[in-house]
Amino acid sequence: MALVSEALGDHHDLTVFASGQASIDSWLAQHARGAEARRVARTFVWHRGDGVVVAYYSLAAHVLVKDQLPRALSRGSPERIPAALLARLALDRRLQGQGLGAVILAEALGRVVEATKVVAARFVVVDAIDDGAARFYEHHGFKAIPGTMRLVQKLSDVTAALDQ
Repeated sequence: MALVSEALGDHHDLTVFASGQASIDSWLAQHARGAEARRVARTFVWHRGDGVVVAYYSLAAHVLVKDQLPRALSRGSPERIPAALLARLALDRRLQGQGLGAVILAEALGRVVEATKVVAARFVVVDAIDDGAARFYEHHGFKAIPGTMRLVQKLSDVTAALDQ
């Protein structure tokens, strides 16, 4: 059965999601709906038509401080740079290892590109949960900010990659 992608709703079952990262799993179960209600993050889920969530990502508005970015990335930017935060991205263990991480990332980035047609942002930001996640994002064009687990990618590069 094909995967259905849609915005998080009350009908989605969040209780069996298990990515292997307890903090990612508990955030979905305990905080995603509250973040949605308070309009601090938008969460999108994948399910198999039954409402049982097997993957998700959350997006939020964000601001970067120019002085916290490498000069090569921040050149020409104002002191406070509008950005989109990819706050969470996870696949249930049953979907891992099938190349779907790249698919859900592309979907999330596509939503960011669409949103920036209305609200400006210069970067997409992600805070990697561990070294494996950081390597995943670097493989997909994100640049690490030295000394942190934060990675960024210019929206112009995201748009170009998605247009290919």
